Amino acid sequence: MTTTAPATSSACCLPGGQPLDDAEAIQLARVFKALGDPARVKLFSLIVASANGEMCVCDLTEPVGLSQPTVSHHMKLLVDAGLVTREQRGRWAYYAPAPGPLLTAVRHLTEQ
Repeated sequence: MTTTAPATSSACCLPGGQPLDDAEAIQLARVFKALGDPARVKLFSLIVASANGEMCVCDLTEPVGLSQPTVSHHMKLLVDAGLVTREQRGRWAYYAPAPGPLLTAVRHLTEQ
């Protein structure tokens, strides 16, 4: 004789929260795409770990072993994703971590 558990719902998995709206999904995709390259992850971690809270693009080239134009390209993607801020000082650009976007992205995914 075989017994089956009573069905409690017609769906196999019940949703746990609200799905992201289109704008939130686009922003999250931008953040995760920006962090989808190991060089950008390393650049982001260098800036976050810097002693004075910011780094000049001229100081980011050696640790990642990339040319200054390549680092600038990667940094533009991090700025566009809202992960870092950019301040031009004379000839050089300085980057600092932007407050919130990475933590916000994680919250969006874990609270849904």
